[in-house]
Amino acid sequence: MHRSTLLPENWWDAASGAWAEDAARQDAVTLRAEIDQLRRTLAGRAVIDQACGMVMILAPCRRGPARNLLVDMERQCNASLPDVSSAMIAAWEGEPLPRLMQRALRHALRRLYAEDRGCDSPPAETGRP
Repeated sequence: MHRSTLLPENWWDAASGAWAEDAARQDAVTLRAEIDQLRRTLAGRAVIDQACGMVMILAPCRRGPARNLLVDMERQCNASLPDVSSAMIAAWEGEPLPRLMQRALRHALRRLYAEDRGCDSPPAETGRP
């Protein structure tokens, strides 16, 4: 006996509608995850900007060298830039800076001041013609 199955006329519309709903749900989940990640990034950036401002005040320098100092500390401590920045802000507010970060800060400040002296010093004279 040969059996044939008849599909309802709106079968394709129902199947495509369910697929579209699944795709829309997946898009919504993806977008929510992206929004959460962007919020964390923006929050981290605010902390980094605040720490840069503190460094600019404490070690009179421009924004570039201040950020480089924080990045230098980040590399020496093997920590993230927002973590280093948060520790610097906490130190500003009276909390002790961890020993590893204290050492990294000393090294970074020495490097900053050495670069600053090197840029401001007049060129050495080699001799008279």
